[in-house]
Amino acid sequence: MSPTGETGTSSTPPRANAPAHGASTIESTPNSRGASVISENIGLLSARVKKVRPWIQRDIEQVKECKADAMLQALLQRASSAPETEQPELLQKCLKAVLPVCNGQASTALVKSSDIETALNEYVRPGVENKFYGPFIRTTNIALACLEEIKVDGMRAAVPAVDMICQQNDMPMYQTHQTAKSTRKPDVVILPLNTACTPFQDEKSGKKGGKKGKQKDNEKDNAMDNAVDNNAMDDEKDNEKRKTKRKAHMDTNATAKPKNLPWKDILASVEFKRKTPGRTKGISPPPPSYPVADHIPTKPEYLPVDHLKAEDPAPGLSQIPATQPAPDTAFLSSNLTAAQPSQGGSSSKRKATDTLESAAKKSKMDPDDTEDDKDDDLDVTVQTGLYAAEMFASNLGVNYLLNLIIIDDVMSIWYYDRQGIIQCSGINFIQDLPRFMVLLYALQRSDLHDWGRNKDFLPVQVDGKQCHKFKIKDKELGEVDLLLHTSHDERVTHYGLQGRATNVVPVTSEALAKKYGNFQDGMVAKIFWGEASRTSEPEILDKVEEIAKVHPTVQGHIPKLLWHHTFTNPTSAIREALGVLEPTKGSRVLYILVFPKLHPITKLDGRVLFDVWRQCILCHLTLWKEGVYHRDVSPGNLMWYWKDGKRIGVLNDYDLSSLANVQGPQGNERTGTVPFMARELLTEEGQRGKVKHLYRHDLESFMWGFAWVCLRYRQGVLLPRRLRPLDEWATLGAIACGEKKLVFLNDLSPFAPSDIDKLTWSVLVSCLLVLKRDADDRYYLRFQEPSDSGADQQPNAEELDPDAFLSKFTCSKSWLALSKPSQ
Repeated sequence: MSPTGETGTSSTPPRANAPAHGASTIESTPNSRGASVISENIGLLSARVKKVRPWIQRDIEQVKECKADAMLQALLQRASSAPETEQPELLQKCLKAVLPVCNGQASTALVKSSDIETALNEYVRPGVENKFYGPFIRTTNIALACLEEIKVDGMRAAVPAVDMICQQNDMPMYQTHQTAKSTRKPDVVILPLNTACTPFQDEKSGKKGGKKGKQKDNEKDNAMDNAVDNNAMDDEKDNEKRKTKRKAHMDTNATAKPKNLPWKDILASVEFKRKTPGRTKGISPPPPSYPVADHIPTKPEYLPVDHLKAEDPAPGLSQIPATQPAPDTAFLSSNLTAAQPSQGGSSSKRKATDTLESAAKKSKMDPDDTEDDKDDDLDVTVQTGLYAAEMFASNLGVNYLLNLIIIDDVMSIWYYDRQGIIQCSGINFIQDLPRFMVLLYALQRSDLHDWGRNKDFLPVQVDGKQCHKFKIKDKELGEVDLLLHTSHDERVTHYGLQGRATNVVPVTSEALAKKYGNFQDGMVAKIFWGEASRTSEPEILDKVEEIAKVHPTVQGHIPKLLWHHTFTNPTSAIREALGVLEPTKGSRVLYILVFPKLHPITKLDGRVLFDVWRQCILCHLTLWKEGVYHRDVSPGNLMWYWKDGKRIGVLNDYDLSSLANVQGPQGNERTGTVPFMARELLTEEGQRGKVKHLYRHDLESFMWGFAWVCLRYRQGVLLPRRLRPLDEWATLGAIACGEKKLVFLNDLSPFAPSDIDKLTWSVLVSCLLVLKRDADDRYYLRFQEPSDSGADQQPNAEELDPDAFLSKFTCSKSWLALSKPSQ
C-alpha cells in the first residue's frame, strides 16, 4: 500500500478514541434512527417508491437546525477572498451593502432594482402555487444582475464562469442510475446560464437536445464555460456580451419551461408551497423601505418534520433496517423504472450483488416494475430531499448541496451532506429582503467547489464518454493518476442522502500499472464517505495483511489494496461553524481505495458456489480469532478470482469492520445488512445495541447469504421477479425481517426449488436446521434453572468457541461431500 498523498490528506482521519458517554452499557453499535445506512446504495434497492421513499423520509426526520444568520455567515465565509480566515463581520457588511438593491436605488445598463418591488407585489397576490414562479424568478434574476456590481471588502467578485441564474422548470427531469431511469419535476432551479440557455437554443435550431452531434457540442461548450479558468471572461467585451445574453434569457426564457435539463448542472432546486390563506387572501406586501435589522424569527421558526413520523410509510425504530440490503435488482426510488442487472463484478461492496451488463445486453424494462407515483404527493421536505438525491448521484464525490423550500413568503435553506441534513430558521424573504439578497450575493460569488462540487475529480471526455480525472502527489509514487470511467456500464452508483454513498468505478492508472503491472480483469476505485470515528478500512486491511502472512486460510482470500487516499474534509466542520448540537457525531470523510477487480459470488452455482463460499467462511473464521471482526457478511461481500485455473474466494469490504483491541463500539451505523443479519440482531434489543455482536452472528449471515444466492439465482443469473423468493426481505425493517426469517425456518418446503442441485439443497437445509436448533437451545436455556451445585449448568452460549460453533455446520454429510475435491 502506498502512503497517502501530501496536500489535504492523511493516512487516518481524525476520530474520537474515547467511547461516548454511556458507551459502557452498549454491547454493539446501536442502529441510528434513520436511513443513513438504508440510503447506502439505495438506488440498487429492490423496491419502488412506497418501499424506498420512507428511508429518504427518515433522513429528513433527523434534520438538525441552525439560525439563519449562522447559515448566511457560513456561506459568505466560503465565498470570501479569505475563506480560511474567520471574518465575523461579513454578514453585517453585506447586509448594509445590499440595501440599495433592496430599496430600488441600484441599476445597471440593462436592469434596475426598482423592478424587484414590482415583482414582489405580484408575488404576494392571491393565487395558486405556480403563480409564485414567475415573480420569484424575476426578483432573483434582477437582483443577481444588480448584486454583481456590488463590492464588499473581503468578498470575492461574482464568478462569471458559473454565472448562476434562476430558471423555471416544472418539467420532468430524467436521470439514468445504472439500468434505471428516474423522473423528477422541481418547480424552479438555479443553474449556470449556459446550461439554462441550451434547451432553448436547441429548440430554436430545430434540433432536440438528444441529438448526438448537438449534444456533444453542448457538452464541449458547457465544459469550457464552466471551466475554472476565467481569463476569457476578463475581457470586457466578452463580459458585456455575457451580460447581454443573460438579459435576453431573463426576458424571454427564464420563466419558460425547458426540456431535459441535466441534473449534473443543477446548483440548487427551489420548491414552493402555498398555504390556503395565501391562495385566497394573499401575502403581506413588501414594506416601503428596508433598513439593516436583526433577524425576526418566523412562525414556525423551522419547517416541522415531526408530522412525518406519524405518517404511514415511514417505519418506526423497530422497523429501521440496519444496513441497506444486498439486493439484486437495479430498481430505484420513486418514479424509477429498472432493467435486469448485469454480469460482472468488482472488489468493492456490492449492496446489489450484481454488476451492470453492457449496454448492448441490457434487458427490456419489466412492465411489472412500473408504477404511477408522483412526487407531488409527498411532503415538500421529502420531495426536495429526493431532488438532493438526484443531485448527489449526478456528480462524483459531491461534498454538499443546497436547496430552498419556500412556503408562501418564508424561505428555508436546506443543507445536505453525507453526515446528515441541516435546515436554517426561516427567512421572510419579502419582509426581510436584505437577507435574501445576502444569500444571493454569497451564492453568486461561489465557484463550483463552493457549491459542493468536488474539485479533485475533473470531468474529461475520453473516446466520447464522460470520465473523471484525479491526480495527486504521493510520497512513494511521486504522482498517482487515476482515470475514473464514470460512464462505464459496470459502475455501481449510489442513490440517497446520508451515509457512505459508495461508488465503485472502473479505473485505469499509469502510475499503478507501472508499479503492479496490468490486471487481467482491470481495477476498480471504491469512493465512499466513511465515518471518522471508525477505524478506517485501510487500517483494517493493514491488520488483515499481517494475519494473511502467517495464515494460509487468509492469504489470497482478502482484497489487495493497491492504493488509497483520505481527504481531510470532515463533514463536522460546517456543523461546528453553524453551532449545530453534537457536530462531530457521525462525521464523515471521503476515501478513495483502488483494488483489482473481482467477480461476485452470485455468478456461481452448485459445487463451485459452495467451494468459494466455504473458502470465505474459513478466511472469516481466522480473521475473527485474530481480532478482525467483519460484521457485514452478505453476498455482495463474497467475491472470487481465478488463480492457476482455480476460483479463489475473497472476503471483501472492511469499511464496517472493527478490531478487537479498539475499545467500545465505533461509529454511528449499525453494522450488518438486514436480509443477512442474525435473527438475534434483528430484535428491539439488537437494534438498540444491547446484543453483543458475536462470531455466531457473522456465521449466521453466511448461511442467509447462501440461501439468498441458492434460491434467487440459476447458473449465475437472477431469476425473474415472479419466480424468485425473499424479495420483501430487502425492503422490510429489521424486526419484520427477523419475523419473516423465523417463518422461513419453521417451514422450508414452500421454498424448495425443483431445479436446484440436490447436494447444494441438502447443505442449505442442514445449515438452516442448525440455525434453528441453536436458536431454540439458547431460547430454552434462558428458562432453565441451575442446580444448587451448578453442575448441570450449560456453558454460556455466547462463549462458545468459534471452531466449535462452525463444526455444527461442517459435520453434515452433504457438507463433507461437497468439501471433497471434484473428480
